Amino acid sequence: MKISKKVKIAVGSLLGIVLLLFIVLVVHIATAKPVVYDNATIQVSRIDFKEPLDSMKVKEIHRNLKSIAGVKNDKFNMEKRVLVYFHDNRIADSESVFNQLMAKGNYKAERFILPEGTASDKVCPVMNTDSFSYKFSRGIQRIF
Repeated sequence: MKISKKVKIAVGSLLGIVLLLFIVLVVHIATAKPVVYDNATIQVSRIDFKEPLDSMKVKEIHRNLKSIAGVKNDKFNMEKRVLVYFHDNRIADSESVFNQLMAKGNYKAERFILPEGTASDKVCPVMNTDSFSYKFSRGIQRIF
């Protein structure tokens, strides 16, 4: 069986490109420095609202929340009636932010508190530690 010259060139080119991209990937993983974020004091908290809220009420909640010292950013999910906000835990904790927000408006809400077992779990929202890509990257980093 004779393979034509064009097929040999196409297969060789394809394998060369795959090898080149693999080398680039390994070099990138080996030389990439971990990103350092200065957000060790930023905490995420959540408030669950028991009543349906319209857009005007949500804007009022947003304004009231922004006026509290230490609150950085917030996001409200209208469907689930959940408010998630980021705050600096050196300035205010989630309980004080919740109490101040409830004092500024008449809302039917409760502060979300994590169950005891899940508070200490290690969680990475970006990458699954059991995945091939995570294990491959860790292996390359250990080699270099």
